[in-house]
Amino acid sequence: IENFFVIMKSEFLYLKEFESVEHFKEELQKYINYYNTKRIKAKLKGMSPIQYRTHAQTAA
Repeated sequence: IENFFVIMKSEFLYLKEFESVEHFKEELQKYINYYNTKRIKAKLKGMSPIQYRTHAQTAA
């Protein structure tokens, strides 16, 4: 989980300005969705987490 927060701060928090707490919450939800479904990861053989899970299930 520490790794997630380091990545989130460098890719999300430090790069944006937020108009309000509500705006921050909305953008954070979008980032978490991106992180879990679309973000390419070298550790997952260059696939997003969704692609990797789908690939692993079809290979099994």
